[in-house]
Amino acid sequence: MIELKELVKEQGMNWFEDTVESAPFAQFIIVTYGKCLYWIGGKKLLADKGDFLYIPRGASYYGKSVPTVFHEKFIFSFAPSPILYADMPYWGGKEVVHAKAGCYDYCLERLRGVWEEWEEQPDYFEIRTLSFLLEAFSLWGRELNRGAEADISLQHVEKMKAYIQANYRQRITKECLGDCIGRSPNHAAAVFRRITGQTISDYTHAVRIKTGVYMLKESLLTVAEIAQYLGYSDVSYFQRVFKRSLGFPPSQYLKNRPLPL
Repeated sequence: MIELKELVKEQGMNWFEDTVESAPFAQFIIVTYGKCLYWIGGKKLLADKGDFLYIPRGASYYGKSVPTVFHEKFIFSFAPSPILYADMPYWGGKEVVHAKAGCYDYCLERLRGVWEEWEEQPDYFEIRTLSFLLEAFSLWGRELNRGAEADISLQHVEKMKAYIQANYRQRITKECLGDCIGRSPNHAAAVFRRITGQTISDYTHAVRIKTGVYMLKESLLTVAEIAQYLGYSDVSYFQRVFKRSLGFPPSQYLKNRPLPL
């Protein structure tokens, strides 16, 4: 379905790229920080944090970073097959597709692990990368099929995300998020999943795990102490969630901890 050629992470303030000839491969780009500019087919577009960008094979383009603005993006170069064109029409035509993705947070968490494996190249790392790419295409394609979401729905999801970020150490339920946006619990849960591609529980776990990774790297707390801080009363459950999210146990980070003075 897809022949993956390369995965690259680009970052900095002095990036530029100019395809003199038609690009031999399609590109899928996820901007994870800052912003950068592209000129594709005579049209200018600004790719910002949280944006997905699809550039079809054969397109000629020029791109550069915005002066004085640091940016980071991940670029998948691949050759799609006719099967992909049939199953996912957005990725089969010659049109550039650019939009902010509601599934960005979910994809970003998975992408970090995929990138680590791409650099280390353990067994089956290419298969896992392809799996991520197809999932990202599927989730983004669903959003594009639905068309632009109503502004109020997007506002509600951002408000729920902010609530989770502020209260992730506590138990988060659809009832409290419903109260947060002034809607029923079922409405809150449905809107959240439709826009983000994640359940409330999955998103909450992702926020906790992200903080847990930082604490495992930078603190001297034990796994049990970190689990308790994050709101997990059962350390074994925390370890299972962590491994399910990142593919390896939290103890792996303990190997590279700084030694106490």
